[in-house]
Amino acid sequence: MMRLVLTALLLASAAFAGIVDDVRAAIDKGDYAGADRLVQAYRRAHGADSELAAAISWQARGALAAKKFDRATAYAEQTRQMALPNLRGPRVGRERWLYAMGASIEVQAQVMGAQGESAEAVAFLRTEMKSYTGTSIQERIQKNINLLSLEGKPAPELDTTVWFGRKPPSIASLHGKPILLFFWAHWCPDCKADVPIIAGLMKKYGPRGLTLIGPTEYYGYVADGADAPPAVEKPYIESIRRQFYAPLGDFPAPLSNANFARYGASSTPTLALVDRKGIVSWYHPGAATERELSVQIEKALR
Repeated sequence: MMRLVLTALLLASAAFAGIVDDVRAAIDKGDYAGADRLVQAYRRAHGADSELAAAISWQARGALAAKKFDRATAYAEQTRQMALPNLRGPRVGRERWLYAMGASIEVQAQVMGAQGESAEAVAFLRTEMKSYTGTSIQERIQKNINLLSLEGKPAPELDTTVWFGRKPPSIASLHGKPILLFFWAHWCPDCKADVPIIAGLMKKYGPRGLTLIGPTEYYGYVADGADAPPAVEKPYIESIRRQFYAPLGDFPAPLSNANFARYGASSTPTLALVDRKGIVSWYHPGAATERELSVQIEKALR
């Protein structure tokens, strides 16, 4: 089933390459009027399809980044109203619309958070979670809940039933020591690119007590996208860890999809820092620079 969803998402991404890329390019240049002209021209030619919804969701993200909150909300709502009637039928067909719906939910929550309504935003996301549990946007919604509520809260415990490397310690057992959580995937090039950065930081901060834990999960496939049950995927993940993650030594790497769900790690890498008191002091979906990590590690070491 996971393989089916991943295939659908790849198809969706390929389909979006035209109008979405053009709209994103216009937004990157700050040409919001140009992005709107592109969207309107596409609508006249193709109607309100999933590609158009995805393009409008990028307009919402662009308006959010520019702190044009009313406009971001309007674009997010427009995306939502286009997607909602289409979230029925075969699962593969729904994925393109879910892509846009996930962005709409994310923008709406971030607008609320930016306007000082974090509690309301979290409540909104939790309501949406009930509707989309079991879909491809579940982790994206959880990620946004965490962005708004995980920092400053006790770090969720990790499922350490299965692991690579050294046996992972529990979060509770590391009380008094800061922890760097590095969520990675066997297929993820950005994760591999972060390895030398993290290795250098561990060499610097490990003697000061920083502990590295690298959760990963099953994805249902191995090299070249070949379907694989856990019994086949597990040794493949271990071979990738040994080949590309060797600079991190025999770091503990719990293998569990539950950990990604608990931390809302819908993108890889996702990085989180837990301070000496077991509190999440920093939560960061995506890659981070050495400087960004250093600043946050120094805070967690206090």
